[in-house]
Amino acid sequence: MNVSISGHHISVTEAMDTAVREKLEKVERHFDQIQSIKVILSLDNSGANDGGKKSHKAEAIMRVSGQEMFVQALEDDMYKAINEMADKLDRQVRKYKTRQERKKTQGAGRDERYQDTTPAEAVPAA
Repeated sequence: MNVSISGHHISVTEAMDTAVREKLEKVERHFDQIQSIKVILSLDNSGANDGGKKSHKAEAIMRVSGQEMFVQALEDDMYKAINEMADKLDRQVRKYKTRQERKKTQGAGRDERYQDTTPAEAVPAA
């Protein structure tokens, strides 16, 4: 799995990098077909001038076999945002995996439903 971590209006520290990678290991345990994950950690100062709190945002874009999943988390602490982002990504991965497994099992049952159920003696001999 290829993981890239970048910062926007914030420098990514070693501790942040480690926290993100540890949280993403949990996601990888549930689904091993992840191609890449791009994580963007950012700091929004828009509310800081008028007494508002600074917002820490963690975003992730994950590529899985031709599909992209996007999650974002906004918190007052960067580590809380990283935790929430990883939890959301994990939920999406489990949902995606369940859908894929359901498609496989439902697809196998369709062939049996459409088989000819007419008894052999009911078919006229040619």
